[in-house]
Order: sequence, then structure tokens, then C-alpha cells
Amino acid sequence: MMRSLWTAATGMNAQQLNIDVISNNLANVNTASFKKNRAEFEDLMYQTMRIAGSVTEGDRQIPVGIQVGMGVRPVAVHKFFEQGDFQNTGNALDVAIEGDGFFQVQVGDQLMYTRAGAFKLNSDGTVVTANGYVLQPEFVVPAETRNISISENGHISALDSESNELAGADIPLYTFINPAGLDARGRNLYMPTTASGDPLEGVPGEENVGTLAQGFLEMSNVEVVDEMVNMIVGQRAYEMNSKAIQTSDSMLQTAVNLKRS
Repeated sequence: MMRSLWTAATGMNAQQLNIDVISNNLANVNTASFKKNRAEFEDLMYQTMRIAGSVTEGDRQIPVGIQVGMGVRPVAVHKFFEQGDFQNTGNALDVAIEGDGFFQVQVGDQLMYTRAGAFKLNSDGTVVTANGYVLQPEFVVPAETRNISISENGHISALDSESNELAGADIPLYTFINPAGLDARGRNLYMPTTASGDPLEGVPGEENVGTLAQGFLEMSNVEVVDEMVNMIVGQRAYEMNSKAIQTSDSMLQTAVNLKRS
């Protein structure tokens, strides 16, 4: 059987994954704080039919060998944490991170991390995410609060009608040596892994930690035009690999139809 059939099949599978990743990027173009992904590939093993540098019978060295590749496979889906655009919402509990850093939230008995700062108040006055996960450290807004202020360095204050502070706390941010190694759990949440390293707690605005911007949301960093171009490239690569399968099939058909005259 011609190896080109299997080689082209690996190319089609790879481009299918590529389109899946691009589709997910486009689906989340309006998801707050979503970070785009890119599929990365590597070539498979090679069948060596002639070794470069080997010596022939005439004591001559072969300058170039013969190696036939076996196709391609996915090696990674890389997540890019570049800053997304900011949207001015005017909501006191909407907070964007300018620079590096993640909020810490309590999810069941686990601590997870997010850059989505669209916070709410639950029935107890506790600051939570849209899914009800409590921002850490926990902050409860008193019932008589008339305004909430969040400074660039992470101090949150509940103020009365005369701007007196009723309650206050400091919101830390957490950074990772390799944020691309975080485990994405959906719902804008991430979990640390051995690849990402342990979370490093920091004060907003200090030691390369980002600052906070109240009344803003960080939007997705997906560039629609780039994704559309990548989709076209992936589609054409898929078509070319399918064409290679058709060509191999045609060559096999020709060999099958051979008969002695």
C-alpha cells in the first residue's frame, strides 16, 4: 500500500484539529478575558532508505541521503496571554487587570484563577463571580453601602453615603512563571500545573504585577481577521491533503488495471 495515503491522512487529521482550535477562538471572540489558542505541529518519524555521509564501494561519500517522512502530528495547543482590549462598563464591580496577574477564587474546596473581573454580589453581599465563586480573600459588602471603590493597587472599600469606609480589604494578584502551562477548566478558570509553576502572590502595581482598573472589563485577545486567514489556510491544507489521497488512489487504480498485452 502506498505510504502517501497514510501520510496525507495524518495531514487531514492535523488540519481538522487546527480548524477546531480556530473555531473555538472565533466562538469566544466576545468572551471576557478569553485568551486565544494556536495549534502547533511536528513532523513524524522518517524512513531512512539511504544514509547521508555513508561511503560507497568506490570509497566515495554520499552527500545527501534518502529519508521519506511519515506525516505530521499535533504537539501542542499554545495559549497566548497577551492583553485584550478594555471595555468601559462603568460598573463598580467590573475590574480589569492591566498587565500580568490573575484573581484567585474559591471553587468548592479548590483555589482556581481567573482574569475575568465581572464580579457580582450574592445574597449575603459577598463579592463573587458570575458563577457564584467567591473572590479571595472573601469580601462582604455591608447592607448600608452606597458605593464601592477599588484602587489600582487592589484596595477595595465599601463606602457609605458620606464616603466613609465601612469595610475594606486588599485584593492580591497571582502570577505564574509559565501561564501557558495552566490547565484551562472552562468558565474562565485556570488551575496550576507542574508546567505553569506555583502561583506567586503579589500586590497590584508592584514587582511586575499588573494594576487594577475599576469600571472596565478585559475583552478577548482574539483577532478576527487573523483567525479568518488562518481558517482559509487550514481549509486549503485540508483540501490539498485530500487531493493527495485521491491522487494516490488514482495511481493504485492504474496499477490494478495493468494487464499484459
